[in-house]
Amino acid sequence: MNGDMMIKNAEHLRRYEENWISKQKLTYEQALNIIESMWEEGICLGVLPPKDPMEGIDVDVRMARILNSCSKSY
Repeated sequence: MNGDMMIKNAEHLRRYEENWISKQKLTYEQALNIIESMWEEGICLGVLPPKDPMEGIDVDVRMARILNSCSKSY
């Protein structure tokens, strides 16, 4: 691997990604296309669909509860 292609400052990259993502305004269709593309990539990598669909459901439920509590407007 070429050393010029390596990430030398992960924190800088993380801040750049957060800044870039926060400026993006996606339509529903664009977001759906991204999710579908990610699903297809997971299939190509052999990690989707999961062998046991219920594996990790407890983590999913916990995350959903956290996200739902954060999205409530007061």
